[in-house]
Amino acid sequence: MDTITHGIAGALIAKAVFQGGDVFPPEPVTRRRVITWSVLLGSIFPDSDVLREFFSHNPMLMLTWHRSITHSLLLMPLWAVLFAAITRRICRWRNWDCPSLLALFGLWAVGILSHIFLDLVTTFGTMIWSPLNWSRPAWDIIFIVDFTFTAILLIPQLLAWTYEDPDHLRRRALIMWLVFTPAPYLISRIAAFVGAPTSNNSIVVATVLFAALFLLPAVRGWGLRIPYARWNRAGLALAVCYLLCATFAHHVALQRIQKIAANENLQAQSVAALPFPPSLWHWDGLVLAPRGVYEVRMDLSNSLFPGSANASPIEHTYYPDAPGNPFIEKARALPNVRKFFWFARFPVTRFHKDGSEAVVDFFDARFPQISRNRPPSFDYQVRLSADGTVLSQGWLGK
Repeated sequence: MDTITHGIAGALIAKAVFQGGDVFPPEPVTRRRVITWSVLLGSIFPDSDVLREFFSHNPMLMLTWHRSITHSLLLMPLWAVLFAAITRRICRWRNWDCPSLLALFGLWAVGILSHIFLDLVTTFGTMIWSPLNWSRPAWDIIFIVDFTFTAILLIPQLLAWTYEDPDHLRRRALIMWLVFTPAPYLISRIAAFVGAPTSNNSIVVATVLFAALFLLPAVRGWGLRIPYARWNRAGLALAVCYLLCATFAHHVALQRIQKIAANENLQAQSVAALPFPPSLWHWDGLVLAPRGVYEVRMDLSNSLFPGSANASPIEHTYYPDAPGNPFIEKARALPNVRKFFWFARFPVTRFHKDGSEAVVDFFDARFPQISRNRPPSFDYQVRLSADGTVLSQGWLGK
């Protein structure tokens, strides 16, 4: 999951569960702000491992290093103790009101655990048992970037801020409405750019919903009667419900792709149902077979809402592995390619000639080619001369 969403989730947990306050209120630093900052920073800390990529020329770090020891359940207590001690020392130095060292440990631990959990529910895989075991469990429940989930985490916090101060109620509500009115359109443009178009009806509904959320509670001030913590607790409850709905949708999609694999006698070596943007109804079913990968893009509204006018037909794609040859064998023996196959769950091998050069491509179908005009996200290419000498290798498009 993206780091911004992790931070938003950490702030929501702090406010909903631990009586945290806003991150940037006008008053001096209080215990409530220390609580929120501790959980928030804990929730984004694990992604600090990407900093190593800025100081290294190793193109495989994203596979072998990212989401490893900073995302480890085994090392989480160590990180929590370390940052709790640092937080305690800073608070004493600045003479800020601060929770106890034990409480700070718990706050940092909750933040780090929220990050680990929200990475587990995506498709990338997280090395939660490193450094003892470098496997990458992945629950395949939500897409790595999910705008709906991010909005569910963020909007209740903004509503709590909007209706916390009666003197600035109308101004804050108007600001939030003006900020979020264009958001559905902008998000739809981003989705269309990556090949996941959103319907015009969805844009209109989202725009109206944002207006209602920020403006209706201002009518007669009834939004002021909802306590600050209750807004945030409602947001946390909605986020949990969203994850439960995604889990159910994943179960339905997985059953469907397993049934397809059985009916087609595909000799499945691995089967998965992966979330596919832009909504919970869209899933990417994958079947790893001896000679390639079968992909089935599914719209669950076909089965959950029979007769839906927006139901889309099932799309089938087959990615065959190229027949073996000396060039492919040479490429597969390279250290970086072996790392790729350690990481990939649905690897596909392609081969073609480019003049006198032999070109071997390896990609993981787990990361969908959302747009047919764009290359897969993880496509590792090796170029060899006619005598088998490696001329170049690396990620395609990077």
